[in-house]
Amino acid sequence: MSWTSARLWPVFIVLCIASLFVGAKEVSWMQILAFSDDAWLTLTASRLPRLAALVLTGVGLSVCGVILQQIVRNKFVEPATTGGLDAAKLGILVALTVAPTAGATLQMVLALAFCFAASLGFVAIIHRIKVKNTVLVPVIGLMYGSVISAFAEFYAYQNNILQSMQGWMLGDFSRVIQGNYEIIYLILPIIALTYLYAHRFTVLGMGQGMATSLGLNYTATVALGLILVAVTVSATVITVGSIPFVGLVIPNLVALRHGDHLARTLPIVALGGASLLLLCDIVGRLLIYPFEVPIGLTAGAVGGVLFLALIIWRGR
Repeated sequence: MSWTSARLWPVFIVLCIASLFVGAKEVSWMQILAFSDDAWLTLTASRLPRLAALVLTGVGLSVCGVILQQIVRNKFVEPATTGGLDAAKLGILVALTVAPTAGATLQMVLALAFCFAASLGFVAIIHRIKVKNTVLVPVIGLMYGSVISAFAEFYAYQNNILQSMQGWMLGDFSRVIQGNYEIIYLILPIIALTYLYAHRFTVLGMGQGMATSLGLNYTATVALGLILVAVTVSATVITVGSIPFVGLVIPNLVALRHGDHLARTLPIVALGGASLLLLCDIVGRLLIYPFEVPIGLTAGAVGGVLFLALIIWRGR
């Protein structure tokens, strides 16, 4: 265990405990130890599912950021800056209009397909343009995502679901309860596969020529990485909505100290992503207590500031 990981674990555990006991409904240790039915119902039906969703979403989004950064060979990309999140939203909107009673399975399939296609398109654009200034890559990604988002909003407007879309697409964990969040567990095998292929993704970041010369099937590895990202993003958007910047700031902060060897840094990235999302959620619950600020706003604010700081720092 690295020094950074050893320091993060206590922070992560404290944040997990705080997440279980912070909220509009008061739950105390005394109620739990006394086996209060009301306290245990709140804990098992709401707080524990919310904690699991927070941890898995933070881990999944931060790992997605690492994969995309290795594929594109740019530190400023993640699902929010490559059009992936916007494409997943469009896929869900199409599912809602084509088969409104089909449930989460069809939404997941279409969100995955749209996210994968959008990611392929972004990678193709970057490879074709061959941008020399690294800061321009996320700018292109944001423009690309804005076009997809505009098309999604127009589609929602035409099908009279624009208002509902704006409500449920903003990242929010308050609606996570037992029975409607379990699809997020798809992130677990994604994390396992990412760690299993960590060495290959590290080689992928050396570029197509170097990776091919080292015996790596470049195209297959890129396709695998984009599929892993698409599954994670789709499960996240369906469960809690859109949460930006987690996959950008955490991998960058870890890489600044520990480098890019994924077999060594992935556990730290995962732990950091989960801790950041837990912190943002707790802050959102306390800012206007007993009401909540959606985590899409708090994570966007924190992540946006860190994103600008990283651009300024790397631009020097």
